[in-house]
This record gives sequence, C-alpha cells and structure tokens, in this order.
Amino acid sequence: MTTFRRITLATLAAPIALGLAACSGSETPEGEVAESAAIAAIAAPAGQQWSDTASVTEFDGYVIGNPDAPVKLVEYASLTCGACAAFSTDASEILRTKYVNSGVVSYEIRNQIHNGIDLVIARMVRCGQPESFHPLAEQVWANLPALLERAQANPPALDAAMQLPENQRFVGVAQAAGLMEFFAARGISVDQASTCLADNASVQAIAERSEKQSTEFNVNGTPTFFVNGSNLGSLTWSGLEPMLQRAGAR
Repeated sequence: MTTFRRITLATLAAPIALGLAACSGSETPEGEVAESAAIAAIAAPAGQQWSDTASVTEFDGYVIGNPDAPVKLVEYASLTCGACAAFSTDASEILRTKYVNSGVVSYEIRNQIHNGIDLVIARMVRCGQPESFHPLAEQVWANLPALLERAQANPPALDAAMQLPENQRFVGVAQAAGLMEFFAARGISVDQASTCLADNASVQAIAERSEKQSTEFNVNGTPTFFVNGSNLGSLTWSGLEPMLQRAGAR
C-alpha cells in the first residue's frame, strides 16, 4: 500500500492524540550549529518588512523572510500535532518580529503528514498565495483542540466521504470535518478550497513528499528543526532560540 493510501484510508478517522510532547520524535538535539558572531540586521526593501516576503521552496516548503538570510531555519511540522501548536503559540510572533524582520533569519515550514485530517488541512493551507500559508497554519494551531474535536465527531460521515469519487473525496472530508467553514472565515472560500481538494494528484503529492523527505533527512517526528542544514531534532522555543543566536541571530 502506498503512503498516500495508508494515510488516507487507515488513519482518517482514527483518534488523534493532542499533547504537548514532541509528536513521535526525539526531544534532544541531534546536530550542532556552527557558532557565529552577531550578524548585523539587513534592511528590507523600502516600505516592506521581511516577514511579508514569502515563496515556495524546491522542497514544497513555505518560507518567509530575506531570501538571502544567512541563518536559515526549517521546521518540519504536522498541522495536527499538539507540540507544533505549542511551538507556534510560543514562537511565531517573536520569530517574525525579532528574527525574520531583522533580515538575518528566514523561516520555512515543511509538512510532515501524520494522518488523513492532517493531509486535508495541509492542502487547504496551500489554497491561497504563499503569503497566506504561515498565517493560516498559525490559525490552525491556535484553534487545534476545537478543530480536531469537530473533525472526529462524526466518523461515519468521514467514512462516507472516502467512498466518494476521487475528485470529490477530499472535498467531502473537509465538509464532514467542518474545515470548509473554518477556512472560509479566514479568506479561503468554499469554491477555492473545493478546487484545491478536487485536485487529487496535488493532495497525493503532499503525502508522498512527506514520506520521502522524512526518510531522506531523518525526520522522525514533529516539530523537527534544521538550522543551516543541521538537524537539531525536536525542540521547544526555549531550546531553539539559543541555537539561532549561536548561529549569529541576535
């Protein structure tokens, strides 16, 4: 069975644990960050902030910040992971205002998919422009307990959605899980979300990239962080911030 079918068929309606511990990963740093002197702030283009600059990377990650930032932070994250939600609560604002807007740090999020609901949400946060990915992910994490409770409240409806034709299946899942209303209230219309979710190949690609990159880069759980290519494992913000500072971000 392919990764895509395993995620969508076997785990769509399974209970999703919502805890603050790392989601199936090591909580101790695995790599090292080269120590650097403090790096001076790099000015953004006139009238802009670096956090407003966003693009999609070759790894299908969504990065904000100076494209030439000397400190590159990558987070592998699951949108249904409680530890990722806790990290977002603790870190998203200070990362954006202090580190990304300095021009010294760029911040990329890549999805590691843990279950079928995770996969559907991952496609929906991609429905807008690149600039909307980080804010939408933050909104998902900020509302995660209520989202998961609603998503798992009616397993028969989720099962019925998975029996629909291929190009209707994930639209049905999003409707059954209450995700259409959630995203419509945040700028992704029902028509827009339906178009995204009807593209079955794009949904499958997210699952397959998650599996491939997790194996290639030794990502065993979420959140897993890389600083300048060094795999630091799963860290809280209090553990990650000193690593950014060691790399020269002050």
